[in-house]
Amino acid sequence: MVGVKQNNAKAVVGRNNPVTKAFRPVKSAFWGVAIVSFVINILMLTGPVFMLQVYDRVLASGSVPTLVVIGVLAIVLYLFYGLLEGVRSRILSRLGQRVDARLSGIVYRVSNSLPVRLGKKAAKLRPVQDLDTVRQFLSGPGPAAIFDIPWLPLYLGIVFLFHPLLGIVGAAGALVITILIGLNELMSRGPSEEAAGQAGKRSAEVEIGQRNSEVVTAMGMQSALTSKWDDQNNEYLSTQRRAADRTGVFGTAIKTIRFVLQSAILGVGAWLAIQQEITPGVMIAASIMTSRALSPIEQAVAQWRGFVASRQALKRLREVLLIADDEPEKMDLPIPTQKLTAEQVFCGPFGEAMPFVQNVSLELSAGDGLGIIGPSGSGKSTFARALVGATPSLKGVIRFDGSELGQWPSAKRGDFIGYLPQDLQLFDGTIADNIARFGAEASSEKIIEAAKLADVHDLIVSLPEGYNTVIGRSGRLLSAGQRQRIALARALYGNPFLVVLDEPNSNLDAEGEGALTNAIKAMRDKGSIVVVIAHRPSAIATVDKILCLKEGKMVGFGPKEDVLKQVVQPVPRVQTGMAPGR
Repeated sequence: MVGVKQNNAKAVVGRNNPVTKAFRPVKSAFWGVAIVSFVINILMLTGPVFMLQVYDRVLASGSVPTLVVIGVLAIVLYLFYGLLEGVRSRILSRLGQRVDARLSGIVYRVSNSLPVRLGKKAAKLRPVQDLDTVRQFLSGPGPAAIFDIPWLPLYLGIVFLFHPLLGIVGAAGALVITILIGLNELMSRGPSEEAAGQAGKRSAEVEIGQRNSEVVTAMGMQSALTSKWDDQNNEYLSTQRRAADRTGVFGTAIKTIRFVLQSAILGVGAWLAIQQEITPGVMIAASIMTSRALSPIEQAVAQWRGFVASRQALKRLREVLLIADDEPEKMDLPIPTQKLTAEQVFCGPFGEAMPFVQNVSLELSAGDGLGIIGPSGSGKSTFARALVGATPSLKGVIRFDGSELGQWPSAKRGDFIGYLPQDLQLFDGTIADNIARFGAEASSEKIIEAAKLADVHDLIVSLPEGYNTVIGRSGRLLSAGQRQRIALARALYGNPFLVVLDEPNSNLDAEGEGALTNAIKAMRDKGSIVVVIAHRPSAIATVDKILCLKEGKMVGFGPKEDVLKQVVQPVPRVQTGMAPGR
């Protein structure tokens, strides 16, 4: 009974998978492609039938009018065939694009959240590239060949009708080719999967190099990284070569067998014609029909690597999108304005077996300022990510005005949470877009207010295009301090109830630190709770409470002066050995 329930649960999950949902509306289109493929394969009989008529009727009778009539009919049928081939190609192209359009949004969202959700395991996952692989296969010639393969018995059946011996030769050739296809699948699966994994590692190396371009240039790391890249690229090329060699061997074998089979049909047909059991026209028609029957198989083998890659990509998409099920409908809760509570919170980075931050409890009220201090690696940033929902609590809860953070839809949390991470990133777009978090209904007044709170308004308007200045890779490059202050403005946009700032002064000069201090004080005066993580004392100058963490555990929480006296040890006086008064 348990096994049946588990199977039923898996079936339900499979039906609700976003990939399954994306393919469900296009099933009727695939049936349409199957019908078009049927008509195309019927029309492909035009060539053999034309040859049969020419050899057995036109040449025997010497009738030119007959040749003209069947020639015109053949041209009309070929034109109709060409039209349907074009229609099938366009349908498959649009099917690929439609599947991509239905999945691209959720794939992009999952791709952005993978590092947060899976930690180190996310490094080898490329959902967007997997979706590209699926779309390219669906839009290519591979599916057309697959839709043509089921009509192989039709052609072989007609060859059997011509003569059983011809049918036996054709069926034997088809059986050999089918066995080769099965061996190709078994022997190419491993190398193809290995090649896909190496391709993911290769892409990751490129992304890391681009993100750290300044470090690479400044510290002369280019030569060493290029050597590392060459080693990785050689391994990638080696796996690609093994996968291509396996597929190539079987593809060549199948093509050779098809040529041999075509000649064998001609040879057997010639012998049967000499024995006057068939006509020469039947001999030629049987040869063409056998070649046509096996042609889709050869095309499918030629597209085999794409088919295997697409199947593997689809499998990875199904697995990775399980973590991205749409949120259930949630009732809109009012924006919190009173209190933040952490109740026995255990949390840690994704991918870690044990929680790093353990049993942290605290309560903050509107207008409070909390400084989180502790040695490097004590869990300060991990706890900060838990407060804003970037890392879910493994145990315990975080409440806003009594409601758990998870009760708000993720899209609504930005209305009352502002976050400045330690590893800050700005996006390609205008400064205004970045401050407004790319909101569709962003208010100019709120953007300017946030910029002024971060004391970056004067800097922005001094740029030639002001708030419309494009920044990021495709635009203007800013200094680390300028990026940090714009990111601070983004965190303050909309006067959120909770503002979490992780090392907000790491790239600031004295003027910037003064602006940060003023911003924290202003937000607290507005009723916001401000949480600051810092090593430098200036960042916690305007907070009134301190949380001290050590090795993931809370060793102090309360008013700033009390906690600092508790956790900061006095520096012992150095004995100089000098006489008093000297």
